[in-house]
Amino acid sequence: MMRRAESSDTSGRKTRSSSLSSLQPIDSSPFSRASSPWLVWGSILLMWLASMLPWRLLPFAPDLLMLVLAFWAVHEPRRVPMSLAFIVGILVDVHDGSLLGEHALAYILVVYGALLLRKRILNFGMWTHFLHMAVVMLLAQLIVRVLHAWLVGEWSGWEWAGGALLTAALWPLADSVLFLPQRRLDESDSGSS
Repeated sequence: MMRRAESSDTSGRKTRSSSLSSLQPIDSSPFSRASSPWLVWGSILLMWLASMLPWRLLPFAPDLLMLVLAFWAVHEPRRVPMSLAFIVGILVDVHDGSLLGEHALAYILVVYGALLLRKRILNFGMWTHFLHMAVVMLLAQLIVRVLHAWLVGEWSGWEWAGGALLTAALWPLADSVLFLPQRRLDESDSGSS
């Protein structure tokens, strides 16, 4: 509750006004620790290398690079700009020989959706994270598939929807794996004090 400061005006009457200058911001540093840039960039690089493997071209294969980009866009937005999503998307397009910009557009849309819903997502539990990201990933893939069908002249089917849902379903696993080094660091800090 905000305190009201009392002050006297020229007639001697006491007036009440809010003193916003006396409010102090909450220090959230003990509650959240920034992830290591090595962890963020290393996991993105590892998933980019994994996206070069041929298993990713299977019909219901999850896009792990999209998952990691979305995860870090939610949890470390300063470390995952949309330009990074564009660059790795172009690299995946060049590797696959697909339409140039197809994966780049999908990754940009997912990172944008993750950044847009970031504050909302972080206020809820893990299954709500999954639901939010499933919608974001499905919409991004739908836009890309409709654009692909328009440019190529044929619809590629609905297998991509299964892959997008499977990618979003892996969100809890990504949360536990990508935050594991940070949790270990927190445990070692609490044990040493």
